[in-house]
Amino acid sequence: MKTADRWHRALALSFQIALSFVVTTGAQAPPDTPAPKPSLPNPYRLDPEWPTLSATMKGPKGHKWGEVIRVHVAPNGHIWVFHRCFNDQPNGDATCLQRGDANPPILEFDPSGKLLKSLGVGLFAHPHGFTVDTDGNLWTTDTNDEETILGMPAKNAQGTAMGQQVLKISPAGKVLMTIGSPGVRGTGPDTFDQPTGVSIAPNGDIFVTDGHSGNQSKSARVVKYSRDGKFIATWGRMGTEPGNFRDPHDLYVGGSKGYVYVADRQNNRIQVFDQQGTLIAGWKQFGQPSSVFVDKNDNIYVGATYQDPSRGPVNRASTGPNDRAIVIGHAITGELKYLIPDPGDLSKMTDTGTSASGIAVDDRGNIYAADVGFNNLRKYVRVAP
Repeated sequence: MKTADRWHRALALSFQIALSFVVTTGAQAPPDTPAPKPSLPNPYRLDPEWPTLSATMKGPKGHKWGEVIRVHVAPNGHIWVFHRCFNDQPNGDATCLQRGDANPPILEFDPSGKLLKSLGVGLFAHPHGFTVDTDGNLWTTDTNDEETILGMPAKNAQGTAMGQQVLKISPAGKVLMTIGSPGVRGTGPDTFDQPTGVSIAPNGDIFVTDGHSGNQSKSARVVKYSRDGKFIATWGRMGTEPGNFRDPHDLYVGGSKGYVYVADRQNNRIQVFDQQGTLIAGWKQFGQPSSVFVDKNDNIYVGATYQDPSRGPVNRASTGPNDRAIVIGHAITGELKYLIPDPGDLSKMTDTGTSASGIAVDDRGNIYAADVGFNNLRKYVRVAP
């Protein structure tokens, strides 16, 4: 089947699915209604000394990091970090463009926190989505949609535009596959408009959340590709209805059911789908989510804020209560289990109201949180059953 035919067929399917969502999910509370912050136990402690960085790899003004956007644990137990090159200015718009070899965007650590490797220099303008597949390959997204950043052309050393792509990269740093047209926005089968997240199913199928808040195409969808990068299907569009999205900020394919979990950030909900795009559940109890991870034991981890909009926007500094948290629940039932309160001082927050824009868990149950708002990478150790 030709790509155009597949595309039109997938669009028709997505509209049929959208209609079925309304029928099967029933009435829901308005998407903007915030869930109250739950009172839950916290069996974790922060490990403030993890990881170790050399003196040459420190952020501005003595910060350990710049904007840390994502983190993931590889099959061998190593922890990979995707960040914006130890840079945090201007807030919310930090870039890896022309940052040089001393500021690599991808870092590999062993479980003790020792830096093993760095790579990816010159590949990204604005790092965002990130995961590691079962073969240890790295998958990334670049949300840049600007022709220039801070007065610099958003082009690589070869003069090619940067952004609007998904890249598959070997652990050694070799680019193995690209999806999307560099620097070209769109909502077709082979274009994106600010792709936010990427996750890989056990069979190698590729799932991408496309449409960061404010993208010009008003994209808000999940796009599915085969393991070799061929378009399969898409579902969702801009909207508050079940199955649609507003700022799908992250996704993860996992758990015993192999479901697709989407952090539907501005709709204040986690949406759960099967791999064909059928809606399974919509959960508001996880607050306003920006990241989602599901482990092999069907625990779901969400980086979220529970701030009531009446207190003002969550994406700016606040002197009020700290409603940021990592919340943990059951990935099949949605039942909440634990809550890790955010340790940061909101009055000193640099970027966003989310506690963890990226989240990952290793086989020992340690939690890794990529905190773009406070320029930090946090590790939590389980200390209680």
